[in-house]
Amino acid sequence: EKINSIVDQLDKEAGIIKNNCLKMAWSMRGGLTYQDVLNLSISERNQINDIIKENYEATKKSGLPHF
Repeated sequence: EKINSIVDQLDKEAGIIKNNCLKMAWSMRGGLTYQDVLNLSISERNQINDIIKENYEATKKSGLPHF
């Protein structure tokens, strides 16, 4: 039962990572593929996420469309 709980938790965490990587790849608009994002280190993904958030906020403040 404990092993099943650990496996379930790891599966949930893997799903979150995959979802975040897919969102990042979409945000990069072809600049990085999903596979490219998966190959990044955690530090690199965090840095890119920070850049994406900064650009989103700048776009939001400027009133320009963000798709």
